[in-house]
Amino acid sequence: MTPETPPTLVLLHGLWGDRHDWSAVEALLGNSLPILSLDLPGHGLAREDRTEGFSEAHRWLSHTLASHGVSRYCLAGYSLGGRLALYHASHAPAGLCGLWLESAHPGLSLNERKARLEHDERWAVRFEREPLHRVLRDWYRQPVFADLDAAQRMQRQQRRQGNDGRAVAAMLRATSLGHQPDLTAWLARTQLPVAYLSGCDDAKFHALATRLATTCPQLEHHVLDGGHNLHAEVPQAVARLLSDWYARCMRYRSPHDPQ
Repeated sequence: MTPETPPTLVLLHGLWGDRHDWSAVEALLGNSLPILSLDLPGHGLAREDRTEGFSEAHRWLSHTLASHGVSRYCLAGYSLGGRLALYHASHAPAGLCGLWLESAHPGLSLNERKARLEHDERWAVRFEREPLHRVLRDWYRQPVFADLDAAQRMQRQQRRQGNDGRAVAAMLRATSLGHQPDLTAWLARTQLPVAYLSGCDDAKFHALATRLATTCPQLEHHVLDGGHNLHAEVPQAVARLLSDWYARCMRYRSPHDPQ
């Protein structure tokens, strides 16, 4: 491996999604850079896969990248995918050139985690027991999706009907925000190129990103018109930003990389 080896852009989707969620962005980027979109455990072609927590998800990602022959890469993740990407990056894996977070939480304080675990457990039980159309209807009525209109909500619900509720429930339990360590301090001290993308109509995550940008000098905060799921809403703008960010990450050489 040499610094001149073009890094692979690795894309991770969110809960209920699959690797095809990034298709519009991939099509816009074309053949300008190598791209690998992955299905998270419990989703898409990996719906039979299970993970027991963040440490195991980190090992899963490392193994999956190795199985695809990826040794140098930029890692981009949305929501749950962003949280898994952040945890992975915090372990300083060799070959990682940059971290891109879209609408992803860095972690809760200790006194907030119990309530989040209880919140996610209620959803997990519903995923297992109720018809998906009913659960998805309520899922997309959460405040974080407040920018979606009725037609967009229906489109999202129909798009997710092929999921296995039990598999998604298992992934939610394993990777609940209540289990995630708070990685804000890591973001503040890392020298890895980190970008955070938020939508100005996503009040919660835009405010979170704005706060992170004031305390994390290495973090580039990009804001787009839109809500929580920007790569689906405005893929042209996301592709343009990703391309520019990728070009900057190509110059990064981790001290943990082999010499």
